[in-house]
Parts: sequence; structure tokens; C-alpha cells
Amino acid sequence: MRACAFAIPGDHRQKTGGFIYQRRLLEELQASGRAVTHVSLPAEGAAGEQSAALRAEVARVLEALPEDQPLILDGLVFAAMKTEGLARLRCPVVAMLHHPMGMEQGLAPALSRHLLAQEIANIRRARAVVVTSPHTKRTYTELGADPGKITVALPGYDGPRDLPRIEAGPRILSVGLLARRKGHDVLIRALDRVSDLDWDAQIVGKSFDPAVEAELRALIAETGLAGRIALAGELSDQALAQAYREARVFALATRYEGYGMALAEALCHGLPIVTCASGAVPDTVGEGALLAPPDDPEAFAAHLRHLLSDDSARESLARKAWAEGRELPRWSETAAIMGDVLDRL
Repeated sequence: MRACAFAIPGDHRQKTGGFIYQRRLLEELQASGRAVTHVSLPAEGAAGEQSAALRAEVARVLEALPEDQPLILDGLVFAAMKTEGLARLRCPVVAMLHHPMGMEQGLAPALSRHLLAQEIANIRRARAVVVTSPHTKRTYTELGADPGKITVALPGYDGPRDLPRIEAGPRILSVGLLARRKGHDVLIRALDRVSDLDWDAQIVGKSFDPAVEAELRALIAETGLAGRIALAGELSDQALAQAYREARVFALATRYEGYGMALAEALCHGLPIVTCASGAVPDTVGEGALLAPPDDPEAFAAHLRHLLSDDSARESLARKAWAEGRELPRWSETAAIMGDVLDRL
């Protein structure tokens, strides 16, 4: 099996979908007996906002890597690198991409266009590309990337899939960073429209953008739902697993997902899901969710009302979610796909 390096910026133990994917992939590649060196890169800001000093430091680390070993390169770093800097690397590069950085919410149009063009130019320099969903492969292909270069490796899930749920009443669970892309504001507005029903809601996820968190807290106060909606912050793995087991419905009003690992985990727990027909979400949830248009609290609320009011509909959707979850891969299968990509270089 071919040795390689895996470069990840910042703390790879952060509990966000992208970092969980990379950490578990790194661990499983190593567990398979492959010699994988973890290269920790400095982190600063978002893609497109990194300073010249940071780029120089990243270049210094990466240009020192041996030319006979492939480098798996995190998508944030890959998207932010100048194409001429990528061309200076001696080692073959495998880009690990979740979704185009130029499609992040809130970017200025000029910066978005620049990042998209730079990332496609960088993909032409990469020896191979691994993405987390068929949707992401289609997206890069539509932007001009060579589809023959791109391999899909779905995220894994190693938790139990047969545990009975322990409902803590009509609990609605949402899991995602407190970031604009996750659509928690849409969820809160939808919950306001079903305030006549019996429910409480828990939004789990660490603060990513202080302005977004402040807006969410203000919206909860404005709707008078402060006693019913909790911003729970980041939970331990054990507490999060318990939160999934105790929920009656999983709800994520996301504006875009390159895959949606929280949605996949909800499927594995057999939770009926309400979410949005955006990005890779329809592919990820299959028949295990009711889909609303993005940014449509009225439609989202109608789906919530249906599941909260109709036990048979909710139980039917839960069975479909459980069946979808049973088909999802384990992390060892994800790592095997990446290993095959490395060995083909």
C-alpha cells in the first residue's frame, strides 16, 4: 500500500462535517496499515481571505514534502492556493473537496467568481480529486472539471444502527454550525408557524459567526419562543448520540450541503427528517425526508405540522429513514476508496 501525506489546516478534531470527515479518513487509512503522515497546516480566516504570510507558510511546509509520496490536500487550502503555488509542489496532489469554496454563502460576487475559477484551474493541476457526494462531482463537472479525475467517497458512519429511540416527548432536533448556510433562521420562523402544537426544539452546533448567533437569539426572542427553542452549542459525542435517540423529528433548513453528515446520522438513527431540496440533500436523504424549498419557512412549517400531527405518517417516514441509513457506508469503506485512488496514481 502506498504511503502518503494528509495535510489539514488547524485542529483536525473540530466537530464540523468537513473536519470529522478528514479526521476519520486519516484514522482509517492509518488503521488499514497504510503509512499516512498527518501534516498540520496553519489556519487563518476563510478561503479567499488568507494572508500572503499564511500562504507563504503553507507553501513552505508543502514544498518540503517528498516527491515520491502523494499528498491528500484539504479543500480549504486547495481552493485558496494560487495555481502557480500548487504547480511548484513536487509531490502528486489528491484534492479532498467537499464543495466549491466559491459557492459559500455571503461571498462578494467578484470573490466568488475568482475562487471558482482558481479552484477549477487547481483541479487541472491535481492528479486526482476525491469528493463526498455525486452532487459535488456533478457540480465540479459543470464548472469545467474533468469528471474522469473525480472519485466519490461518501462519508461513513460507524455508530450503531439498531438502537431503539428513546423519545423525550415531541423533541425537534437540528444539528449544524451556527452559520448562515445552515438556515437555522428559516427553522425558527417555521417553528413560529407551528407554535400552536406541542413541541420543543434543540439546535446543536457551535458558534461559527457571532453575528449569525446574535441574529438567531434575537429571532427566538422576537417570536416569543425562548422557552421552547434551545441553542445547545457543541455537545460531546455521547451527548449528541443521546440527543438523536431522544428526538422525535430531525429538522435542518439548510441552504446548501455538499453532502450533509448530520442528515446521514439522523437516517442511521431512524429519525424522520424535514429538510430542504438544496445541493446534495435529496441524494443524501433519499426517501427518508420531507423536502421544502430553501428559504421557505411556510413550506417547512407545513412539513413539520404534518409529522407532528400524524403519528402514522411520522412512523412511515421513520421506517424509510432507517432503511436509507442501513445502506450508508462505514468509514473503513470510505478509506478503501481513497486508498484505491492513491494506489492508482
